[in-house]
Amino acid sequence: MPFLRITRHPYEEPHHVNLVVAASNGRQQGEIEIYTNAEDLGVFARELREFPKRKSDTVRWELGSERPEDRFAFYFRLRVFQVAANGRCAIEFRFSNNQEPPRREVVEFSIEALPADLDRLAGLLREFSRLQHSVLEWTVDRGELRKDA
Repeated sequence: MPFLRITRHPYEEPHHVNLVVAASNGRQQGEIEIYTNAEDLGVFARELREFPKRKSDTVRWELGSERPEDRFAFYFRLRVFQVAANGRCAIEFRFSNNQEPPRREVVEFSIEALPADLDRLAGLLREFSRLQHSVLEWTVDRGELRKDA
């Protein structure tokens, strides 16, 4: 079953958070550890709540770079876009550990969802951004926040 799970590990809160993001579309699965500003979760939740305004809208949460000259330890992208006129959307994930072969790990896939599913995810992210929960779990038909990992 497709899912998104974000696990928070206390770091330099409330300013920075250490997150492990795991996701699957039922066929592909990936996991990446990221460090981000705590505010990024709330900003992304607000943008996702307002999505889509127009057919061509996208919402993106992106950290790092895959360009070697940028010298980032990782690349993380979660992009949401509309795929059909009836409102059907997709959440696209791309994770890279930016290592050279044979240690390179790159994963990219999408999960299809409806705007109501994305609204539920936005609400979970908004609450999760308050840093009171350790785990956010979301699927296209449910979601929950837990205080214990």
